[in-house]
Amino acid sequence: MKAAVINHYGQVHDVVRVTDVPVPAVGPRDVLIEVRAAGVNPVDHLIVKGFLSTGEPSRPLVIGNELAGVVTQVGAEATRFAVGDEVFSRVDPRVGGAFAEYVAVDESLVAAKPSRLTFEEAASLPLVALTALQALTEQADVRSGTRVLIHGGAGGVGSAAVQIAKQLGAEVVATAGSGSVELVRELGADRVIDYRTEKFEEVVSDVDVVLDTIGGETQERSFGVLKSGGTLVSIVAVPDVEVKKARWNVEARSFFMRPQGEQLAHLAGLVESGQLRPIVETVFPLDEASEALQKVERGGARGKTVISVRR
Repeated sequence: MKAAVINHYGQVHDVVRVTDVPVPAVGPRDVLIEVRAAGVNPVDHLIVKGFLSTGEPSRPLVIGNELAGVVTQVGAEATRFAVGDEVFSRVDPRVGGAFAEYVAVDESLVAAKPSRLTFEEAASLPLVALTALQALTEQADVRSGTRVLIHGGAGGVGSAAVQIAKQLGAEVVATAGSGSVELVRELGADRVIDYRTEKFEEVVSDVDVVLDTIGGETQERSFGVLKSGGTLVSIVAVPDVEVKKARWNVEARSFFMRPQGEQLAHLAGLVESGQLRPIVETVFPLDEASEALQKVERGGARGKTVISVRR
């Protein structure tokens, strides 16, 4: 089968290659999925560069973390899916494998693909939507009436978070670039701040929760807009928890999402009911996986970049 792989860590344009590799073996609780499309995320180019590893990769390492496709084989102990089912998944991050024609995934990490979505749209959701859901509900306990500031409201996680926060009943303020303000407003944000023309800390205050998808000085400036006892959740940079708590009387935490098939099924339900929609900006063929990764690496996206594997 064709797959995008690396044999050692390095810059994307130097080490990512599309080549032939064996179809993965199917474990007893796995389903083998013929991949139709795979989402591209910042974590993918970080993996390629070796930032998330303590040693050399297994060779070859098939990259990619989320996908949509069709089940072609089920393991001896797998019971949730049948051959022919259309599914989507955020794969085990220790394994990867989504940028390939086939991938074997534990059935607990898989959910039925929303019927109203194309494979490309479905492949864009698992990682970012699970990240947004877990950040808002498990890390911050967002509920009806919570006031939330979401940075990067047009990005992959941000666009999902705006919609999920609104579904939870929150008041949503989001930041976005000039060209994305209207999009984020259409996703449901009650207020959108153009970060190119306004400083969010000058126009927003008394926020219960900040979802930080940017890090750096944006994270630092965010503590001043939280109300006493508020919470900042970062998906990109670990905050200095004790210092922030002492100075601002706020909670601060970072986390890395975990794959979870039941939560993915819940998100599929939100899609089917019209409360969550994916934003796909660009689709690349598998042969251009390196170009897709480089686009995501450059940043500034509206929604997601997706690799079309099979049409």
